[in-house]
Amino acid sequence: MRLLPVGDRALLVELGSGAEAESLHAELLRRRAAGTLPPVGEIVPAARTVLLDGVDEPGRLAAELPHWVVPPLTAGTRDVIEIPVRYDGPDLADVAALWGVAVEDVAAIHSSAEFHVAFCGFAPGFGYLTGLDERFAVSRRATPRTSVPAGAVALAGPYTGVYPRSSPGGWQLIGTTETVLWDDAREPAALLSPGARVRFVPGAEGSR
Repeated sequence: MRLLPVGDRALLVELGSGAEAESLHAELLRRRAAGTLPPVGEIVPAARTVLLDGVDEPGRLAAELPHWVVPPLTAGTRDVIEIPVRYDGPDLADVAALWGVAVEDVAAIHSSAEFHVAFCGFAPGFGYLTGLDERFAVSRRATPRTSVPAGAVALAGPYTGVYPRSSPGGWQLIGTTETVLWDDAREPAALLSPGARVRFVPGAEGSR
């Protein structure tokens, strides 16, 4: 664990792995809910960091954090969000080749995992989901696409993501969903938030 001051009222906590960052984020939320965390405005997880913004006493928290016992992340009690997917992406065959399986097996492997949202970023409503075994990690495309359609289900590194709107992107596209990831008229607008549990269900229809 490495602690870096960010301005006068923020701390950036660098961890050794994504799993450690997710566990610390969960522990921070648990302690805040229990009233045992010093006042913190925002808690923002990323791939291997957690940003604590609006900290009343950053020096005190920086001194305490290295001594915390942070339990490994376990399956939560939150309901599972199901996202129906058509496994029809243009990179499906490439992913199957990288995995060393038949094309039809990609859907079975991907939909058999339970994912959770490690962190959000890139675009409003875009969640970085972990859950696939590390042997199924894939590299980004050598040449990014100039436009990826909204609802594209994609893989990059250890993560699965769903594009909430059309945008450039270099992830491997394996499927499509009609599920709306970001809706300004919805409360909250984002379907996915850090810690959410997600399953991808083979099918043709999405949900709002």
